[in-house]
Amino acid sequence: MAGRFFLFLVLLSLFDCEKKSAGTSFTVAPIVVRDLDAIRKRGYLEALLDNNSVSYFIYKGRPMGYEYELLQRLAANLKVELKIKLISGIEEAFDKLNRGEGDLIAFPLTITQERAEYVSFTNAFFTTQQVLVQKKPSNWRRQPPDFVEKKMIRSPIELIGKEVFVKRGSSFKQRLENLSQEIGGKIIIHEDSANAETESLIRKVAFGEIRFTVSDQMLAEVNELYYPNLDINTVLSLPQQIAWAVRSNSPSLLATTNLWLATLKRQGIFQVVHDRYFNSPRFSSTVASSDYSSRNSEKLSPYDEQLKKGAKQLGWDWRLLASLVFQESNFDPRVESWAGAIGLMQVMPETGSYFGVRDLRNPEKNISVGVRFLKFLDNYWKKTVTDETERKKFILASYNVGLSHVIDAQRLSKKYGKKTNLWEDNVGYYLAQKSNPKYYHDAVAAAGYCRCDGPVLYVKQVLQRFEEYKIHIAA
Repeated sequence: MAGRFFLFLVLLSLFDCEKKSAGTSFTVAPIVVRDLDAIRKRGYLEALLDNNSVSYFIYKGRPMGYEYELLQRLAANLKVELKIKLISGIEEAFDKLNRGEGDLIAFPLTITQERAEYVSFTNAFFTTQQVLVQKKPSNWRRQPPDFVEKKMIRSPIELIGKEVFVKRGSSFKQRLENLSQEIGGKIIIHEDSANAETESLIRKVAFGEIRFTVSDQMLAEVNELYYPNLDINTVLSLPQQIAWAVRSNSPSLLATTNLWLATLKRQGIFQVVHDRYFNSPRFSSTVASSDYSSRNSEKLSPYDEQLKKGAKQLGWDWRLLASLVFQESNFDPRVESWAGAIGLMQVMPETGSYFGVRDLRNPEKNISVGVRFLKFLDNYWKKTVTDETERKKFILASYNVGLSHVIDAQRLSKKYGKKTNLWEDNVGYYLAQKSNPKYYHDAVAAAGYCRCDGPVLYVKQVLQRFEEYKIHIAA
């Protein structure tokens, strides 16, 4: 009887959540229970990131971003992996968090009393102000500064009767509503789509599609580098606190995140990361103008076309091949390793000779040899590893450390009763054990000693970067 009553209370609480969310368009309270212990047991932290030009992007093949860098450090502190979901829309983020489709919202969220009813905020990361984003006159470069200044709205009173577009679910709407009360006149507020990109309205102002929007000052400053015709100098709010958020029933995750943040600030690391993205105009300008930033394009490197051609020959997604090349050389065709491996795909001269190629510093030829070698490895592993997803792990490991060591690991897996066609906790595990005399002295391990935890990490990193490329770069 007590069990039935408990079940009734649970169902009643879920019904109440859904009833409230009907009025807010998102789930307002947790419908799952998952705190830090469960996250650690699962092995990864799932973060919800905002789709903006600062939080998370790809630059010259490398995942970067303010929130991304901090999340990497947090995940390392928690001793878990990091998984990312890119979200457009604050309401969608709240909904996914409370439904258990993420563990933490790593948005630059303004702390408000209303939002605190739906989520638990971390300690503040920094403070910022809301600013009006407006377009300078079309001929502003040729006009005196005083002329341009007179064309700009500087007093909120001048917004009476004006249309201002804001992101749906943002704190900007509430601020404009309060501002209307304060100035004694109506500001006409339009809410944009709930799933539009955070900076889409700023872009519309820059291109003259709308006249005004509102943004956090720091994000506005970054976008000013993209669109120098924007004016962001009119402040509309007092300083406001910016933080991340977790579910209200995740107190351990909240406490641990706050402790990590306090340590990061005390050590000065937080300020270094913060300055890189918000107080380094040269860095921001370089990224903003690069052809190889996901902020501007879907290019990873100057060699994308060759990589797409090579991936087609392999039957691979080209972004996986690109991830391998980045891992090998950071897309630098001049690199030569201590062991003599050359160029983009770090091809050994002996391998080049086998395929009849000598000029391995030539990017196109280097990629051609690397792809042909990958095809050779694919043909070998097809005999015993039929699943394509699993086989790619065997191929990547073999490309990094050599075929013979992975064959040894497969033989060890068979000897110790593990699966010979699965990587995780099977062949990959025994490859990592090849620095242990018990295993590299085994009769089945013909290739002998190998410090093979590196190749296991190599496979993991290439595949993880591939997943990050898929978020930003089209197939």
